[in-house]
Amino acid sequence: MTPEEVVAITAKHTYGTWRFQKNWTPLQIVDAEGCYFTDPNGKKYLDFSSQLMCVSLGHKNKAVIKSIVDQAQKLPYAAPGFATEVRAELSKLLLEVLPKGLEKFYFSTSGTEANEAAIKIARMYTGKYKIISRYNSYHGSTAAAIAATGDPRRWAVEPSGKIEGVIFAPECNCYRCPLNHTYPGCEIACAEYVEHMIKNESNVAAIILEPVVGTNGILIPPKEYMPRIRKICDDNNVLLIADEVMSGWGRTGSWFAMDHWGVQPDILTTAKGITSAYVPLGLTATTMKIADYFNDHYFSHGHTYEAHPLTLAPAIAAINELKDKKLIERAVEMGAYLNKKLSALKPKHPSIGDVRGIGLFYAVEIVRDQNTKERFNSKEDKVSGKPLLVDKIAAEMMKRGLYMQAWISHFVLAPPLIITKEEIDSAVEIFDDCLVIADEALSN
Repeated sequence: MTPEEVVAITAKHTYGTWRFQKNWTPLQIVDAEGCYFTDPNGKKYLDFSSQLMCVSLGHKNKAVIKSIVDQAQKLPYAAPGFATEVRAELSKLLLEVLPKGLEKFYFSTSGTEANEAAIKIARMYTGKYKIISRYNSYHGSTAAAIAATGDPRRWAVEPSGKIEGVIFAPECNCYRCPLNHTYPGCEIACAEYVEHMIKNESNVAAIILEPVVGTNGILIPPKEYMPRIRKICDDNNVLLIADEVMSGWGRTGSWFAMDHWGVQPDILTTAKGITSAYVPLGLTATTMKIADYFNDHYFSHGHTYEAHPLTLAPAIAAINELKDKKLIERAVEMGAYLNKKLSALKPKHPSIGDVRGIGLFYAVEIVRDQNTKERFNSKEDKVSGKPLLVDKIAAEMMKRGLYMQAWISHFVLAPPLIITKEEIDSAVEIFDDCLVIADEALSN
């Protein structure tokens, strides 16, 4: 097929996700290696968001690819009711790298499914049904996961396309505090409000949160927040679910973001970087206290592809690559370099409101006014199909060979953990040039 035929068939016969279908003309990718992907014309693009913040090892990692081939030749599928060596080996490895205390695992095929399982397990285990999530969060697209999503992607499915019983707390956003406080004088009011919700709602099974918020802006809580949430959960007999679908596997400069605060969740979910996204794998990890409950209570969950051998083998390979190549330490080193380069842009561009990040997980937020923090676009603009300024800037970067995720009023910078200083220099130079579009829009 010609590239034109590939694009036409893709657009006509497959759904483009989270978008209006009209006028969708996706770029065809024909190859990818390292930190770059290639279009049919041979043009290379620097992948500065690891596709969807998932290709952590870069493209075409030989060890991960070999693990897939080897497993396909050895045992390509086994029903989840059977034991397999690859399942046992991955479980042993997870016990080494996950936050201590998480010792029972459910394997699915996406972060969405991992969160769906977590919510279902929390409800079964506690006998309670309410779930507290936070605004400006994303937890997935299926009925429970989208119900717990605190951004505009939830709006279109309400009320019939989601579960009931999810309530929302204020997000922890020190740049745009939803409670109009200022850290540290706030005394972590956003966390205290969660306890107020629990006591006034009753019947709360769990709180689900992204330790470092991903798509909605790389929101990093102050050091007191997560320990306080843990204590609130303990004091009120509520489970803590940490959604580390994006923030896990070295992205923040630690195996998992929760490690930064030494806080153990009751349930942890993850996906994406667990296999560097070469195959789809989701993980829901629980404490043995939760697991023991199901010794005498029916575990009412499962699916055909649970613990699929072809998904587990590359997870082992990916974890070993993170270890052997010291990529988590590299995320710290390259993250510091990226921070330095991005911070130098702020004085140059009056449209930059904030630069924030941890490890190789960064956001640059653009604003119409640095003092008032007024946005160029709103959430309503996003779901109504109105052109967004960040999309215009992202399109210009693509013309120059740089791929970077954009969302409403910010950019997500999350390159593969193998990124070099030279590649960071190249990306930031293009980003710098294209931010002039936002600067010029200030006068409009």
